Amino acid sequence: MRRPFALIALVSIASAQAATLTPEIIQQFDSYIHELEARLSPRFQGEHFLWSDQSTAARNELAAGQVAVEPAKGKGMTEIKGGMIQDWQGAIFIKGVNLDQVMRIVQDYGNDAKYYSPDVTMSKVISHDGDHWSIVMRTLTSKLLLTDVLETQDDITFKHLDAKTAYSTSKSTRIQELANPDKRNEHLLPEGHDRGLLWRLYEYWFYKERDGGVYVECESVTLTRDVPLGMAAVVAPIFRDVPGESLRSGLEHTRQAVLSAAD
Repeated sequence: MRRPFALIALVSIASAQAATLTPEIIQQFDSYIHELEARLSPRFQGEHFLWSDQSTAARNELAAGQVAVEPAKGKGMTEIKGGMIQDWQGAIFIKGVNLDQVMRIVQDYGNDAKYYSPDVTMSKVISHDGDHWSIVMRTLTSKLLLTDVLETQDDITFKHLDAKTAYSTSKSTRIQELANPDKRNEHLLPEGHDRGLLWRLYEYWFYKERDGGVYVECESVTLTRDVPLGMAAVVAPIFRDVPGESLRSGLEHTRQAVLSAAD
């Protein structure tokens, strides 16, 4: 009997007045990222590189050919003043391929719309210099009655620790919501003045060739608006689920793209 209330809440959010990304919210997010990167620093040096090695549940899921996804901190959602930070981690194992084969796909950003359809509807490379990329893409997120089209620009940097170990950081530099998508009057809303469904997206990817294949892991951190007053009980679980579902979809699409190219 609670489902109708969830739908009503989502419609209310979808039609709500624009939220505003304030300097205070940005500062809180930046502080969270500073602490997160301090925690990840040993992994950037190769120490305890794979999260799944430390998790029995994740190892069992990977052994069964599944995608392992779980909150990286607490229940995956941290409330801040004026916003929410969601922090999720996931892993897949791609059997029968090597690191070079995986890199060819994950660095083929101009074809992300093909590999990650329907979640990614457009992708293009703005610049590429060595192990650094700047890309622009449009993404589509749909949850029950809530649909959001976003245009994001990301800076991505790869680092190889050795011939079989690499990681990358992907940080959004611009996220704008597309109003009235697929209509004559579609247009990008001013950055930080929209419904607040995604204001920041930072991802940390880890790649390890081992055990006859390649482990691919990601920790994904998103910043959204806070939950409107009076809707927390219904809406917060839905907001919480979207980042985990998106991460699971992205990992599975990555595996399918790599295996298709390897055939």
